[in-house]
Amino acid sequence: MRTRLLLRRLTISAPRMSVRSAMPWPLRWAVAAIMLGFCAAIALWAFEFGRDIAGLDHDAKQELLKLRSEMAGIHAELDKAQEERDKAQSIANTAGTLVTAGKASEDKLMEQVKQLQAENQSLRNDLGFFEKLIPTSGVEGVTIRGLQAELLNGKDIKWQVLVIQASKNASEFNGVLELTFSGVLNGKPWSSTLPTGGQALKIKQYGRLEGVFEVPAQVQVKGVQAKVLEGSAVRATQSLKL
Repeated sequence: MRTRLLLRRLTISAPRMSVRSAMPWPLRWAVAAIMLGFCAAIALWAFEFGRDIAGLDHDAKQELLKLRSEMAGIHAELDKAQEERDKAQSIANTAGTLVTAGKASEDKLMEQVKQLQAENQSLRNDLGFFEKLIPTSGVEGVTIRGLQAELLNGKDIKWQVLVIQASKNASEFNGVLELTFSGVLNGKPWSSTLPTGGQALKIKQYGRLEGVFEVPAQVQVKGVQAKVLEGSAVRATQSLKL
């Protein structure tokens, strides 16, 4: 019996049993992950080593540095262009302000010139008016020293009459000024007085009367006559051809 058991143990069919220590499965996963990471690190190192040997990484770095340099140059040119644009805009704004100021100054000067011309004309009129006030030697009573008439816009006549008393201590004169306009209408003689009739005239030394007479259509005015009346008596008269 012992011999049979011994032979059974020595044959292939003899039963075997091994004792192994049990390893938890999380620890097994951790060991597997470490092994995979180690293999990946080796593969990455091999890839980088191969790229360095081939010179690809060096060329990429050089190209990257070149692109960065070109980008910096473009930014510098852009900043310079923006600065030049700002300067040009500032100059344009200044020029626009100067043009506006110049235009305003020019308009102001033109207005002043027109005002000076008007004042000059007024002074000329006043000078002529006061020159006519100089007494004429040997003339007494009321006289017409100035009769003026000017055709405006082809249809109106602006008139002005200056009446004076040459005497120094003359009494106040109360009278009427009458104006008569004469001309031609359709080939026939034509005449007319002021629509308002005679103008009341009250003077001590001098008096100036003026107004505008509207000329009827198709009338050609040839002259105007001024009369100073005291009651029904004519004290002074003067005529003017146009």
